[in-house]
Parts: sequence; structure tokens; C-alpha cells
Amino acid sequence: MPEPMIPVSFPPAFLWGAATSAYQIEGAVREDGRTPSIWDTFSHTPGKTAGGETGDIAVDHYHRYRDDVALMAELGLTAYRFSISWPRVQPTGRGPAVQVGLDFYRRLVDELLAHGIKPAVTLYHWDLPQELEDAGGWPERDTAYRFAEYAQIVGEALGDRVEQWITLNEPWCSAFLGYASGVHAPGRTDPAASLKAAHHLNLAHGLGASALRSVMPARNSVAVSLNSSVVRPVSQDAADLAAAKKIDDLANGIFHGPMLHGAYPDSLLAATELLTDWSYVLDGDLAAINQPLDALGLNYYTPALVSAETDVNGPRADGHGASSHSPWPCADDVAFHQTPGDRTEMGWTIDPTGLHDLIMRYAAEAPGLPLYITENGAAYDDKPDPDGRVHDPERIAYLNGHLKAVRRAIEDGADVRGYYLWSLMDNFEWAYGYGKRFGAVYVDYATLERTPKSSALWYGQAARTGALPEVEAV
Repeated sequence: MPEPMIPVSFPPAFLWGAATSAYQIEGAVREDGRTPSIWDTFSHTPGKTAGGETGDIAVDHYHRYRDDVALMAELGLTAYRFSISWPRVQPTGRGPAVQVGLDFYRRLVDELLAHGIKPAVTLYHWDLPQELEDAGGWPERDTAYRFAEYAQIVGEALGDRVEQWITLNEPWCSAFLGYASGVHAPGRTDPAASLKAAHHLNLAHGLGASALRSVMPARNSVAVSLNSSVVRPVSQDAADLAAAKKIDDLANGIFHGPMLHGAYPDSLLAATELLTDWSYVLDGDLAAINQPLDALGLNYYTPALVSAETDVNGPRADGHGASSHSPWPCADDVAFHQTPGDRTEMGWTIDPTGLHDLIMRYAAEAPGLPLYITENGAAYDDKPDPDGRVHDPERIAYLNGHLKAVRRAIEDGADVRGYYLWSLMDNFEWAYGYGKRFGAVYVDYATLERTPKSSALWYGQAARTGALPEVEAV
């Protein structure tokens, strides 16, 4: 008789969540006092998004949140990570809150709690109020102070009911895709400005964390979500190792250095000295950034493979879209290579070992700090069957492989306390418009009808039982 399979089970308190962001799902961009964010402006600029698509309606979560929460509960989710739309709460990025904007999030939180779902709030998921960008955006120091004021407003409104808080989501994307390569809002291509943006995002994190703690109960958790890269050299040659180190500094050290250790890596400062003198790092900034964290969020999709060789005419393989401008300041001597293996619709290689490596790196980088996987998921070309069901075995296999990597990291000693699937449902995928479907729930964009895919049912069973269900052959 064959040996019975031992289920891959998780600790009893492990959170089984899904994640979204405001601009990608809410819609209602002109309702109740909301003003344009940089993504409203960017998506309405011809040529910036696939097909000129925008988040004006998105999936209309603003009006359908009660049904969406009921669907989460039906699936068995125990946690939901969502972001606050800054211009819905503070339309100009300054001054008092618009209470009707905050009221939406109060209702959403109450609905989640009523269904036994733990809310996790992300304060910034890329939708800077356009007026702040007009004043200079993230390359300007003042934006960090405005963020701290905004953080305090939201913390005062929701801190009595929300225990899990995340200051920034993927500041690397905000800084380098927004200000260096220009493939994300606000679409600027100024490498020196992108490094200033990175510093002021770091400062915003530190000031925002302090602002939250000044108005919230001590029991609440303050974290940040980083899309730290797993950077692998093509070979162990010194030049390739140096290339990997340069990208690691620009992807990871530039954020976790000051956030976790109170300093930028010396190698980062040296590598960028011809572009910037870092004089905008003022006395006291690094101490302000280096706030104690209660947890760290890690977002992971695919590893990076680099070498010292450069082929300027070759295809981009860094996972961040096509652009004649690099998102990597001072890294023109580094080439990105497509990693081997199966790929998702984004062209990203599927490699769960990268997630395990990432977790173990931060278990060592920040010993004793609880970790959450705040994003992980895959885009596939999902379509309903003739009977209306949406079967996505590829996504089930993807989730199974990556959740097994999380479980292996726990067995190896990492304190991983939860996993947030990206994403709850299909939505506006930034510059890709609606062409890339990451959701566990299928959305018919013509009718906005929601249909749980087979992956949602599989993941829901995992959430209810705390163990991974069996996976069909793909």
C-alpha cells in the first residue's frame, strides 16, 4: 500500500488573506469629494496604459464592498489587506479629512469585523494626490511630512478597530518605476529624482510610523511592505557578483538599510555618487526612518538573474515592463536575464525557491521580527467555461508551490504569520490595464459580476482547514 500523504499544515494562528489596492478596485473616482491621484492623471494620459484603460470604474468596489466582504467570508478568508485612497481622505494631500471619505473605510472595516475577517490597512499604495505631485511629488521632502499628517488622520479614524497597519507598499516601484523608468505614475524619467524619491519615501515611512503610534493603541502592529528582490548572479565570477550586489543595493538595501539598520549601504552610496551626492539626507533623517517595526511585509513574484554584461539592444528581463529608460539608476553595466522555467502571463518565471530564499534572508536580516507575505500571486489568461465556471489549475499549482515554500521557511525557523494572496479579484493592473488577471475571483468587466475561480475555492479550503488541499495535475 502506498504511504498516505501527510498534509502540509500551518500554525493555527496563521492568517489566510487576500490583498487589493484602492485605485485598482474602488472606482468612484469623482464621488464624495475624491480628487485625482497621480494614477488618475497618468491613466488618462494617451499612451500610458494598455488601451487607454483607467481605474475610473475599476471593479466598483466602492459600491459593492458589502458583497465583496460577504464573498471573502464565504471563501473562508481570515484576513484582508486593502489600501486607503489618499485623495479620497485628504483630496489635496493637506488639511482636514473629508469625513465622507473616511466613512467608506469605517464601513468597510466594520463589515470585515462583522464577518470575522481581520483588516490590514495599507496607507500608501501609489495613489499620491495630484496636487502633491504638482508641488514636486516624492522627490520633494515636504511630501514625507504631508504623508505623516495623513497617517495620523487615518490612524485616529480606524486605529481603534484595525490592528495591522502598513505604511507603504513597494516603495521601490513608487520611486523607480514612477520617477526613473516612467512606466508608472507620475511617469517621470529622472534617475537623480528617483533616488531623492526613495529617500523621502523612507522618511515618510518613519514619520508615518511615528504618527500612527502617537494616536493608536499600543497593541497595534506597524509594518511596511517591501518588494525586495531575490537577485541571483549568472555566475560566481567577480564581475557578475558585483552586478548582483549593485542591483541588491538598489532593490533592497536602499530601503531595508535605513528602515532596519539606520543607514544606507556604503556600496550604494559609492555606486550612485556620480548621479547624486545624497545631500538631501539631513541630520536626524536616518534615526527618523529607523523606527522599530512590529512586523515586515514581503511581496514576491519572481527572482532576478543578472550579469555584468550589457546588451543594450536585448529584451528587458527585469520584470518591470518595456521602457527605453531604466528603473535602475547607475546600473547601465548590469544585464538582466530571463530565468529558466514556466512563466505567468506577465512573463515572470515561476520559482517558489525564491520566496523561501527571501523569507530566510529577512529572518536573518531582522531576527525576531514577524514576517507576513503581503503579496504573492500570478496572472493567467482566465476565461469562463461554457457553464460559467472559471477553472485555473495553473494558479492552484502556483499557490501550492509558493505556500509550500512558506511552510518550509517556517520549518527552517522563520516566523511567518500570514499570507495574502494577490489578488482577491481581477482588477486594473496599472499600466497593463485590464489585460492581466491576478484575481482568485473572476470579474466580468462588462457586468462586474464576480465568479470565484477554482483557485479561490482551493485557497478557501486551505484557509478553513489550515492545510493545503491536494492539487490536480495541471
